[in-house]
Amino acid sequence: MVRKFGTSHMAKTLYLLRHAKSAWDDPGASDRERDLNRRGRRNAPQMGGALSQRIDAQTVHVSPARRAQLTLGGLRDGWPELQGLTHVTVEALYTFSADDLVGWLRQCDDSEDPLFLIGHNPAFTELVNWACGEAVLDNLPTAGFAHLELDVDSWASLQAGCGRLIDRLFPRELDH
Repeated sequence: MVRKFGTSHMAKTLYLLRHAKSAWDDPGASDRERDLNRRGRRNAPQMGGALSQRIDAQTVHVSPARRAQLTLGGLRDGWPELQGLTHVTVEALYTFSADDLVGWLRQCDDSEDPLFLIGHNPAFTELVNWACGEAVLDNLPTAGFAHLELDVDSWASLQAGCGRLIDRLFPRELDH
């Protein structure tokens, strides 16, 4: 069966950005407290600049992990239109499980569309493949971005195979 996205009802839009490359140089730091390394601090603003050319500035829902928060900061540095907006730290986004993300998304208010999330792998890669019903992404790299269109009219009706990958952008594809 061929799905005709967006023809019978409104589709939902989901933007996913994996946190930028984190530092492992402090063995005493908890996973939640890890900083970004030099590459991560460089990639986040670069991705902000690139994404500002692709999508509208909007509220970002972000994991409370320090590396995700710092990624949002870098994104805002490269995408000034994000700076005047309120962003939301969501405890549920500090997860490595796609099932947890699906559960959270199904509880989102339908007025929140599109949704832009900053979080973690393997949850984001698994969520993309689950939503698309096939392995369309081997790995969402650090600071990697994925744009999904979901053929559902409410977040509550999110189901496997309801989506398609519309766009993706990885830091290595940018001109440095």
